[in-house]
Amino acid sequence: MTAALVAEFRKFFSTRLWWILALAMVVYLAFIAGVFGFSLTVDTGSDTQPSSFLSPKEIAQSIYALTSPIGYVFPLIIGSLAVTSEFRHQTVTGSLLVEPRRTLFVVAKLVSSIPMGLAYGVLATATVVAAGAPVLALAGDGAFLGDSEVIETLVLSIVVMALWTMMGVAFGTVLTNQVAAIVVVLAFTQLIEPIARVALGAFDATSEVSKYLPGAAADALLGSSFFSSFGGGGGVDLLPQWGGAVVMVAYIVVLAVVGRLTTFRRDIG
Repeated sequence: MTAALVAEFRKFFSTRLWWILALAMVVYLAFIAGVFGFSLTVDTGSDTQPSSFLSPKEIAQSIYALTSPIGYVFPLIIGSLAVTSEFRHQTVTGSLLVEPRRTLFVVAKLVSSIPMGLAYGVLATATVVAAGAPVLALAGDGAFLGDSEVIETLVLSIVVMALWTMMGVAFGTVLTNQVAAIVVVLAFTQLIEPIARVALGAFDATSEVSKYLPGAAADALLGSSFFSSFGGGGGVDLLPQWGGAVVMVAYIVVLAVVGRLTTFRRDIG
């Protein structure tokens, strides 16, 4: 098992995509954190302005928690590439010759993605703090970096990014075509889920369903929701933190099991 984990972890660094995606994530999150930090703190006199229904600390938490609702596309992609790259470059056959136990192979893929996910999480969290904290300190009521609840949000942001990376790996076991996987991840994170969360949350009959979407589960684990912060105070209630964690892990397990029973059950060559 140890050899399989080491081998799979090294594969993350076999191409330049890991640092290209990391660089893109840093630039993207820095811009978003700065812009939203300014938007949340500048007084426009509007009743729908977030500062009219969020406390200064909640505003800070909303900014620092942007790593997941805004940046989760990056760990999902790097995770999916861990599997789809093997099929695209036809190295999966050799990998399975080295480790023929396919269940162990899938588990090794998932577990080996955790350090990469944590690294992305640290980088993403450091970026939103570096970009958002100065804006909050200068234009708002403080950055609250010494507050215990804010520190908890920062730590959980790192953990959530690791879970997103694992989910990307699990998704890659189901959809092994690299181009298709990237397109689906981009469409889901940038269009489908945001619209679904807003649409489902707008009606009492479907609001409960929106809580169980992957992004909503991640927000629940973080304890802060970007959608609530910009929703005029009428954001949908989230699951408890433990519930968010359970739902995210459930998505990972279900996708991995489906991948094992479909992709990794048939002959691969």
